[in-house]
Amino acid sequence: MYFVGNCFTLLIMSATDSRSGLTAPDDLAAEQAYVDHAYECLAAMRERAVYLKSLGYMGGNVTEGGVEVFDVQQWDRDKQQRIDDLAETAAALCFGRIDRADGGGWHIGRRHVEDADGDPVVTDWRASVATPFYRATVADPMGLSLRRRFLIEGRTLSDLFDEDLADPDSAAAGAYVPDPLLAEVTRSRTGEMRDIVATIQAEQDVIIRAPLEQCTVVQGGPGTGKTAVGLHRAAFLLYEHRERLERQRLLIVGPNRIFLRYIAQVLPSLGEVASTQLTIEGLAGAAYTVRAEDPAGVARVKGDARMAGVVRRAVLDQVSRPKDDLVLMTRYGSLVLPAADMSALIDTGLERVARINDYRAVLRQHLVDLAWRVHLAKPSSDVTDREGLEADLRASPELKVQLDKLWPNLTAAGVIRRLLGNRPARTRATAGLLTESEGDGLARKASAKVGEERWTRADLALLDEAEGLISGRTPSYGHIVVDEAQDLSAMELRMIARRSRSGSMTVLGDLAQATAPGAQTDWTDALDALGAADARYEELTVGYRVPEPILAFANRLLPEAAPGVKASTSVRQTGRPPLLIRVDAEAVAAQVAGAVTDLLATDTSVGVVVPDSLMEPVAVALAGAGIAFIDGQRTLSLGDHVTLLPPASTKGLEFDAVVVAEPAAIVSEEHGSLRLLYVVLTRAVQHLTIVHSEPLPAALMD
Repeated sequence: MYFVGNCFTLLIMSATDSRSGLTAPDDLAAEQAYVDHAYECLAAMRERAVYLKSLGYMGGNVTEGGVEVFDVQQWDRDKQQRIDDLAETAAALCFGRIDRADGGGWHIGRRHVEDADGDPVVTDWRASVATPFYRATVADPMGLSLRRRFLIEGRTLSDLFDEDLADPDSAAAGAYVPDPLLAEVTRSRTGEMRDIVATIQAEQDVIIRAPLEQCTVVQGGPGTGKTAVGLHRAAFLLYEHRERLERQRLLIVGPNRIFLRYIAQVLPSLGEVASTQLTIEGLAGAAYTVRAEDPAGVARVKGDARMAGVVRRAVLDQVSRPKDDLVLMTRYGSLVLPAADMSALIDTGLERVARINDYRAVLRQHLVDLAWRVHLAKPSSDVTDREGLEADLRASPELKVQLDKLWPNLTAAGVIRRLLGNRPARTRATAGLLTESEGDGLARKASAKVGEERWTRADLALLDEAEGLISGRTPSYGHIVVDEAQDLSAMELRMIARRSRSGSMTVLGDLAQATAPGAQTDWTDALDALGAADARYEELTVGYRVPEPILAFANRLLPEAAPGVKASTSVRQTGRPPLLIRVDAEAVAAQVAGAVTDLLATDTSVGVVVPDSLMEPVAVALAGAGIAFIDGQRTLSLGDHVTLLPPASTKGLEFDAVVVAEPAAIVSEEHGSLRLLYVVLTRAVQHLTIVHSEPLPAALMD
């Protein structure tokens, strides 16, 4: 057997042996030796993969005779993917260990590593035997005697945190070392989200490992780890159902492109690349370009679930019944197709067809069959030449004109342009479903060309609804993870559900952060739109990211902003309360720049969040102060240190420190949205500074 490296040299007991010699909490040297050993074995696995690829495919390439064709290029790609998967990354390979009460145990890490004999050195965190690492407690040790967590940076092990699950007192005694969870949540942030694989909490693990064949809804406040849970669930499902999801694909839907760039490296860091990440605009594809924005009231109506009925009517409204009989000329003379018989064929199609355009060809054949029956009823008919008669009918301009009138070949763009731009058609489609004023609000003059249409984001779900009725040609996925789902309208949720093969979805959100027009206020309504009435509901209430003083300050907004939503609490009970700085209006931009300068002395990443009216003045002030920053509105990405953002772009993001300008203006410019201010105030993991000239909202003044 080909083998490279010194993985035969065991520096520590085998992963399948008892760990009785490593129970002392200060046994750093032995665990460091084991970690080094694991890296050597990983390198050997990669070198072996490189060697196997270098040999090339040595089997036969049979392409005929009923034997399965082997794709040599795919073989080459698979081997290269294996090599890439085994590459060392900056993230820790191994982050803990569990010992069983009956002997034996495993080191747990981000991927499977084995030695030259095929014995496990590191067990993948997603394997079933790793579940107790995340869920075991003193009350329910799940067969464990010890759980050991590593504090590790790269390859270097700096400390251990032991929990003797058979002895509650000893678990407390080990608390002199820093808790890895707190060490993780307090570290500096960068422009990319990191995985939390080493610090997944029990309530998060339950969601991550939930069965594939269901819709799971996760409600959680700021910092409770919703996004991380969704991404780690995606990684778990790709591991647990690899063959199925590589074939059916996994989709992640995020609120905006900044967010998708922020999370882009999480799955690759977990060894998974087989997923598609899109926004709602991305789901619609390249066919429709968003060039305009609806007023909030119009967007709210377009996103309402009633619009599904409106769009269906708009599609069916273009199907018509004949008023007169149809006369067709053939080589056998004229044939008269009765209007009543043609109407019956139309009614049959409307009752049975799932996709409108599919029935057009069927209707044409039915009309040809009807013509043949009319021909047979003639006393002088030639019953032997059906082929000749059908040839005449298929070439008949009269039949084509009639077919275009009765059942036109539709496009989604054509249907929605007509719905918005044609008052009689709009009135027929909205009657009894929308109020008159709501229907009138949809009116928009169509552009001269379809390619120049000023589509809005809210139009995309209408176009997709129409496309589903017309052709049904939408991509489908084996599982869909939807983040910030509270901001999706009912029509956008239908858009997502249309892409789910079997209703397998993970829906993540916080109703308290719902700010978009048509956003969700109740998960029951959201599930109705998704068609997932039997979904599993989970709630995360413990925050890990935002310090309690900052979270408590933001939570003051909840009674008014989101009555009924349970406020999150933070495990980080210490920290500085928000720093409030009041200045004159003309000094706000300069004060923001000054606050950023102060924070950069201690913090790696600073988010500067200002209302739209202050974006330009603050950008000028930052540049004048010599502060390099990224304008997140223009670049759709986060800077390495300072990022300037409008309030609506902050969802799902986190920074070491956040400077917020004029909270009152954020509320007023966003249609009185205290919820958006709540989002903005909960983006900081260390420090929050508020600069204002206007009085703060009343709830924050208590």
